[in-house]
Parts: sequence; structure tokens; C-alpha cells
Amino acid sequence: MQRTRILDILAKEAGGPVLLKGWVRTRRDAKGFSFLEINDGSCLANVQVVADHTPELLPALEGVSTGAAVAVNGELVASPASGQRWEVRAASIILYGGADPESFQLQKKRHSDEFLRGIAHLRPRTNKYGAMLRVRSEMALAVHDFFRARGFFHVHAPILTGSDCEGAGEMFRVSNLEPEKAAALAPKEREAAEFFGRPAGLTVSGQLEAELMALALGNVYTFGPTFRAENSNTPKHAAEFWMVEPEVAFADLADDMALAEDLVCHLVRHALTRCEADLALFGAFVDKTLLPTLENMLAAPFARLTHAEAVAVLLASGRNFEFPVHEKSDLQTEHERYLCEEHFKRPVIVYNYPKEIKAFYMRLNNDGKTVAAMDLLVPRIGELCGGSQREERLDVLSRRMAEAGLPPEPYWWYLDTRRYGSAPHAGFGMGFERLLMLVTGIANIRDVIPYPRTPGHLEF
Repeated sequence: MQRTRILDILAKEAGGPVLLKGWVRTRRDAKGFSFLEINDGSCLANVQVVADHTPELLPALEGVSTGAAVAVNGELVASPASGQRWEVRAASIILYGGADPESFQLQKKRHSDEFLRGIAHLRPRTNKYGAMLRVRSEMALAVHDFFRARGFFHVHAPILTGSDCEGAGEMFRVSNLEPEKAAALAPKEREAAEFFGRPAGLTVSGQLEAELMALALGNVYTFGPTFRAENSNTPKHAAEFWMVEPEVAFADLADDMALAEDLVCHLVRHALTRCEADLALFGAFVDKTLLPTLENMLAAPFARLTHAEAVAVLLASGRNFEFPVHEKSDLQTEHERYLCEEHFKRPVIVYNYPKEIKAFYMRLNNDGKTVAAMDLLVPRIGELCGGSQREERLDVLSRRMAEAGLPPEPYWWYLDTRRYGSAPHAGFGMGFERLLMLVTGIANIRDVIPYPRTPGHLEF
């Protein structure tokens, strides 16, 4: 008989055999029988199994404790207990793997997030992290559904690259050379000895490659891991994280902002309708304002204002911000959250930033002072999406690269797209983990990715 998921059991009518396979959350013994709470990961709910102390069941029950992996063959019956519709009356039990109750670290009690990060190989079995992983899976599917419905093509950007998209020098260098051998070589000799014949790094973004695809296919998006060698030990930064990066040909900044708002609204709406039980858990135990915050995001269009207007709002607030605000300053999280949570009380899109604080590929506006860039800001998180209309003019792009100190040689292929059939295009990047922080209320990025990679931590 095929395994029956708890998710399906909840929708069944009582009666009929079931084969339940999962992990024991709790065991409680009574006179003549035992209660087992089983969870198989398919949903938040457990199913109660009633196992009589018969000669057939007692041998298997002897090794069953919290954390054990079991199979229960039995009958689905109406439960007399409050709070549950069904229970399983066990006919047979198979113990696949026991869990020593003396050493198993996930007993029935609340554990701190910090403690659970140290056992990231076990924390998916908790209610919170099981729920997070289900939401993560559902949100990934929703990303693909959104773009597929709009005629986008999913393209794969390389993980190994010879170009620094952001120009910030925060790439992880990748080399096949032994450190001792590399140290003994002159720079040119070392470069020739590298696996690729040149320095290589892990990608910080799939954007540049997505631009090339957009200038051939029209509308594309990438969705994959990216890496930053930035020593930032904050709740919003990780060394390895996932990015969603659409790129649209024949599009301008207005199109870019509209697409970003549509995507975020689609994902929030999908979470509220398809992850209702899991979000209820987060709303009850993680952030009691979560559900009202998400619902409010869908209540009205996002606010939009220029960077200059945002600076004026911040200066007029009378707030003593930790980071000073001025006309050429980038917005910090405290500024972004003030705009979203207190001034506008909804998501905000800030656009037309000073050129000095934005990347070389962003299109220079006619004023010569600002670029057609935008950041989409949301409550609690701050920046969720950042993007721009790309600079499609070869002469302006070349000048901007020179101003940024970027040599043209590694970007010859990127410049070629401006020589041959250049067209206006725009795109943005959305941090997938930040999206998950938004829809779950979880405050630390380390808790919305299965195995976080942060400075000093490379376990599991």
C-alpha cells in the first residue's frame, strides 16, 4: 500500500486503511496502550496513533521514542479527543530508526533559534523550521509561476565568473592552486597556472548574463545562488543566498518598478492563500503583526518617490537617525523602515538615485546627476528589490566603467551587446531569503535558509 501523507489524511473521511510513515514527535503511555504523535513533514499537523499493548505491537514499541522513524499500518478512525478529527488505530508498527532519548536534542520543549542553528541538520523536524521550509518551497514555485504566466524564459546564469557585476570587489576567489605553490609564483605565472587561465570567482549576481539573454529572448529571469565575500555579521546578510533576477528588453524604469511591485504582490498573495496554516504559526509565535502587515501590503498601490524626495521626508521627520541623511547618501535600513512603517505605512519604491552611489550599468538620466535606479522597500526588512534601467548607450557605459575604475577587457562581451543591436532594457534583483523573512516574520536570514553560510560558519 502506498504511503499516506498526513496532508491527505486531514482531507479524508474516516474509515479505511492507511500506511503512515514519519517521525515521532511525542510518545505518551497509558495503561494498556500508547499514544504516538507522528509527523511526516507534509504539513504542520501531527496525526495521533493509538497502539494497544498487544504481543504484536509491544516489541516494536519498545524502541519507539521522540525522534524515531516509524511506519504505522492501521485504520483511520474518528477521534474522540478534542482538537483532532482523526486518529490511526495501529495494526502494525515498523521501527526504521530509533533516537536515543538521552542524547536526542529535539525533545518536546521550546528551543532558541541560536541553539537550533547549531543543529541545522535536525532543526527541519521542528514545527517552525518545517513550516519555513514548506513556505520556501511554495514561494519558489510561485516565483516560477509568476514569470511563466507572463511569457518569461527561465535562464541559468553561471556560478563561476571572471567579472565582478557590482564592481565592489567582494567576490570569493576560486583557485585550483595549492596555497604554497600559488605563493611561489609571480603574478603572471600564477594567472597562467590557474584552472581557467585567469582569476575566477563565485558570482555575486546573474544580472549581466541575464542582460545578454534578454537582448535575444526578450523577457528572461534567473533564480539561483549568489555569493558575497562581505564580512557582514548582520541579521540580513549571508555569504551564500538566492536571488531572483528578471531582465526585460525594450523596458524603462517605469516598467521595472511596475514589474517589481506586481511580483511582490503576487508572492505575498500566494503566501496568504497557499501557506495559511504555516503562516498562522508564524503569526502566533514569531510576529503577531505578520498577517496584518502582509494583508496591508495588498490594500493599496505602493508609494513612489524620488531619492531627493525621500531625503526631504527623512530630514523633515525630526528623527535623530544613527546614520545621517543628506542628498547623496544611500538609504540605510533605519531610513527605509521609517518610510515604510511610519511615514507611508505601506511598501515604498524610491527611484532616481545619485549616480555616485549606484553601479556603473545603471542608465544615466538626462540631468547627468542621477541614474534610473529603484529600490523597493517593505516593512521590517527595508530593501527587498533593487534594480534599474540599464545603460544601453555604448559611449556612456564606457565612460561610467572608467569612472568606476573597471578595466574594459573583462567586460568585452558585455560591451559588445551595446555595439550590436543595443536596446533599452531594465531589470532588478530580489533577495529570496529577504522575501521569506517578509512572509514568515522571521527576523534573521540564518533562519530562512537550510544551511546558512556566514562569516566563520561553514557547517553541514
